[in-house]
Amino acid sequence: MDKPTAYTRANELPEILKQRIAIIDGAMGTMIQRYKLTEADYRGERFKDHPKDLKGNNELLQFTRPDVLREIHAGYLEAGADIIETNTFGATSVAQEDYGLAEHAREMNVAAARIAKEVALQHSTPDKPRFVAGALGPTPRTASISPDVNDPGARNIDFDALRAAYYEQASGLLEGGCDLFLVETIFDTLNAKAAIFALDELMEDTGERLPVIISGTVTDASGRILSGQTVSAFWHSVRHAKPIAIGLNCALGATLMRPYIEELCKVAPDTYISCYPNAGLPNPMSDTGFDETPEVTGALMEEFAKSGFLNIVGGCCGTTPDHIAAIARRVGAYRPRHKQDPLFSQLLAA
Repeated sequence: MDKPTAYTRANELPEILKQRIAIIDGAMGTMIQRYKLTEADYRGERFKDHPKDLKGNNELLQFTRPDVLREIHAGYLEAGADIIETNTFGATSVAQEDYGLAEHAREMNVAAARIAKEVALQHSTPDKPRFVAGALGPTPRTASISPDVNDPGARNIDFDALRAAYYEQASGLLEGGCDLFLVETIFDTLNAKAAIFALDELMEDTGERLPVIISGTVTDASGRILSGQTVSAFWHSVRHAKPIAIGLNCALGATLMRPYIEELCKVAPDTYISCYPNAGLPNPMSDTGFDETPEVTGALMEEFAKSGFLNIVGGCCGTTPDHIAAIARRVGAYRPRHKQDPLFSQLLAA
């Protein structure tokens, strides 16, 4: 398949963020679960004889059930999303080693970006361009935290291995036609710095310069990411990357995430803010596995918008197109958070 002809251009996004709050999509995994796919769906013909179980390896679906991904992307775009994420949260060679499929990682990213771009182009208009964010997840291995409680100095991966894996992933996403990169669900800042380094290296090598969103995840009420940094410290560790937006996603629902988004707004006045929380706390009795209905999530995000916190908003685990539609309806009446000029911010800090 040829690389899709880009209708949207990455340089359109900053102008949109000045004018209104942009909507990013909701959960991919939550939606995939609704299809109740079997081991055979994941294997398809191509991997039917693979020696390991593959059910749950969602990144294989770009090969075996691309129709499912197209339907999910279309559902979010029809709900009002401006930005959709590629189905590549676990599409690194590091993550795919668990399934014995590391050698397919780059191809997974190319295919996922092409699928998302195809659907985004179908829904784009001159008045409402749609963008594809190439998603780079955290990997199941961490450069900062020991996997062995008896050996605090132990590590199961190093910076260079992460950098190489992220470079491969980002190269595939770029070839597939993504409009921006999203380093998301960051629980280890050193992992994120490996991804940032890889993105910078890739853009130097190719001459491309795409916007980057960086999104951390606060894991508990301590207000820290898993590797120990506060939200403020996290921002100062990654601000050299000059992301178009810094934000938080996943672990906490909007109610618990609020003080940390507010903190980000204060410490990063010259950068746009993104926020896409889970649909509340886990609840196995609900349809999505999480507490919040679309109406509740939409109302909470409206309060964030009213408080002037938001430039990009959407949902993470447990959210659906109905949640995104509710968010889009509720925040549409509010102006986006104003980003200060960097020189003015420096004068304030002096």
